[in-house]
Amino acid sequence: MTGLKEKLYQKIQEWRPRTQRLLDNYSDVVIDEVTIGKVLGGMRGLKSLVTDISYLDPEEGIRYRGHTLPELFKELPRPKGSEIPYVEGVFYLLLTGDIPTEAEVADTLDEFRKRRILPRYVYEVIDAFPCCSHPMAIFSTAILTMHRESFFTRKYQAGMNKLDYWDPTYEDALNLLAKLPEIGSYIYAKLYRDGKRIQSDPNLDFGSNFARMMGIRKPYDDVSRMHFIIHADHESGNVSAHTGHLVASSLSDIYLAISAMINGLAGPLHGLANQEVLRWLQELDARMDGKMPKEDELRQFVWDTLNAGQVIPGFGHAVLRKTDPRYLIQREFSLKHLADDHLFKYVDMLYRIVPDVLKEQGKAKNPWPNVDAQSGVIQWHYGVDKYDFYTVLFGIGRSIGICANIIWDRALLYPLERPKSLTTEMLEKKVEEQQSRLKTAS
Repeated sequence: MTGLKEKLYQKIQEWRPRTQRLLDNYSDVVIDEVTIGKVLGGMRGLKSLVTDISYLDPEEGIRYRGHTLPELFKELPRPKGSEIPYVEGVFYLLLTGDIPTEAEVADTLDEFRKRRILPRYVYEVIDAFPCCSHPMAIFSTAILTMHRESFFTRKYQAGMNKLDYWDPTYEDALNLLAKLPEIGSYIYAKLYRDGKRIQSDPNLDFGSNFARMMGIRKPYDDVSRMHFIIHADHESGNVSAHTGHLVASSLSDIYLAISAMINGLAGPLHGLANQEVLRWLQELDARMDGKMPKEDELRQFVWDTLNAGQVIPGFGHAVLRKTDPRYLIQREFSLKHLADDHLFKYVDMLYRIVPDVLKEQGKAKNPWPNVDAQSGVIQWHYGVDKYDFYTVLFGIGRSIGICANIIWDRALLYPLERPKSLTTEMLEKKVEEQQSRLKTAS
């Protein structure tokens, strides 16, 4: 076994007794209450899933294996001369729970490099799409096409012990993740660069290689690392993460599960928020005829948007109750590299204005900016100005965490997901029964 795989195997052996003990001795312990509001409200906030990879803390934001993002950006190894850590180091952390050493990151880099070559047929599938196709449809299909490469599928069909399911799943996951920069950048070249592909460089890390294939100079390598890291995981209840878990729970392989995850991410209620922010900022810029507004003018524009019954895109969050740390990491980078960028100046002013306006309005539970308030602006600054491609970038990052989760799902033998459904009439009867009990009690 390689160093990463050996470390993961040791962690799995230590972890399995913990989950088995909970199942054997404490299966009847109540965790949450299922209400009609949660049943009809998309199960929002219902505590019914488990993941040890990440946790969304309302006050501190996303934690990867217990570490806040600011902690990780300080502690994780980074390429020489770079501000942002290796993506491979984050994957090591998500899998093992340990901050990797320089040597462990180097081993993981080597694992990714050995697996990066994309089969010829995947290029041909991408090329076969019409020029007006959405990049997420191409991205999902390219991943799906590689189902034929799955070690897990072949091993399962040949027959293997279920305790070993995690092993070929690990191989599939690394094989897929190592190829995602090539797939994403080739889709970009096909759709937006007349098919002019830039060859990968096996000597570069995940972020640097992606930047090279996109044809964008430094510090876009750091932009790529930052983007993939901050989007890598977000608990397991959001649409993309849960879709990946759900499909994988049927023992579909990584390629099938991640392709399905990408389809969930492509929905406008999940993966398109940064596009909406950028559109709104550009609408503002057009109204100002390219001139920077005074703070009073910008405040009025915010109020006009709210009074028209619209939300302020990029502000608020279903769980967070403070400024999203993912936003602050991007803000720190932007203040250093984008300080003179026209759109970033809007973002900077909105950061100072919008929270007070939303507090005054009194409707928003969280008036602070989230990750999407700035991510599209940074991509736009470096020349990635095709809105539809932003979700592909999101998908590359999110695949890292979901692959880590699926490996652990297999390691801990999590079962097929199969919740029970009720009819509307059943819900109505539950209400009648409760009202009858309350009437009798009074």
